[in-house]
This record gives sequence, structure tokens and C-alpha cells, in this order.
Amino acid sequence: MRCILISDTHIEEGSIPQYLSAIIEDYDLIVHAGDFTSLDFYKALDSTGKLRAVHGNADQDELKGLLPEELVFEIEGVKIGVVHQGALSVVDMTPMKYKALEMGVDVLVFGHLHRPIIEKSDVLLICPGSPSKPRMSDPCAVELVIENGSINAKLIEIEGQSCSYVDFSRKLGEK
Repeated sequence: MRCILISDTHIEEGSIPQYLSAIIEDYDLIVHAGDFTSLDFYKALDSTGKLRAVHGNADQDELKGLLPEELVFEIEGVKIGVVHQGALSVVDMTPMKYKALEMGVDVLVFGHLHRPIIEKSDVLLICPGSPSKPRMSDPCAVELVIENGSINAKLIEIEGQSCSYVDFSRKLGEK
């Protein structure tokens, strides 16, 4: 099973942008860890028939009423949890590890940071970053492949606008 993990899209339009639709069509499942922003964008992703999602803090009230705050599902014996908020730091994942253990999952997908993290200890913690509104990073998502109980996660770079800080720091490096 090939999954694409995304979060913090903050897209107002009711269609999937080309840079994102070209990528998600290659996956069996789309996992969105909240902050769609608009109901219309949620409906566009949901129309693929491949979406599993939670709401985020920036989502419209209608979305918050429609989507859960936490989600747990299973793929080939691997339990996956999805939440939006929880991590307060990009350095210390202790609260997210405890959240994963509390939820009883092998993999915890979370958002809110707009910056990618893949950290493995006794659980796999994944923040896919943001494909459209990155913070301190380039636009990205995470590919999660589950096959015969084996779990592999890798960062996927997505074409688009990088965080202005990243652009600024790259220009400093050119001098």
C-alpha cells in the first residue's frame, strides 16, 4: 500500500492544484493531517475516494464538524494514527511519542508545523510538512509504503514556493 501524507495545505480553491494532483494520483491512499482551510478543497480531495483525514485548527467550522480530531486506522496490520496539533517543537518529539503510545499506533502522522519530520524510535512519527505553505522548508509531502508489515517513509519534494526564509538563506550562500 502506497500512501501520500500531507497537511497544512491551506487551500481556498475547490480544485486540487496541478502540482498536487499529478503526485496524488500515483498513491493508493491520501492521508491529510488537517488545515485544509476550505470545505471546497476538502471535497475535491475526498472526491478521489482515497482520503483519510482529520481537521486542523485553521479549518472552517463546517469541516471541524465533519472531520474527527483524531483518527486511527489499520493497513496490513500496521496501526496509523492521525492528529493535527500536538508538537510544540520541531526538535523535541516527546509529546508526539506519548500521543502515539496513548493512541496505540505504530505510526503517528501530525501536522501544524508546516515543516517535515520523520523520526523513528519505538514508534514512527511523521509530520509531512506542507506542499503549499511550507515553513523553514521547501514544499513537501511524505510517502509511506507499507508492505508485508514493513514500513518505509521518505520525504517527497514538491514543486512550488519555498518558505521566504529558505529563499533568503540560499541567496546568502550564493555570495
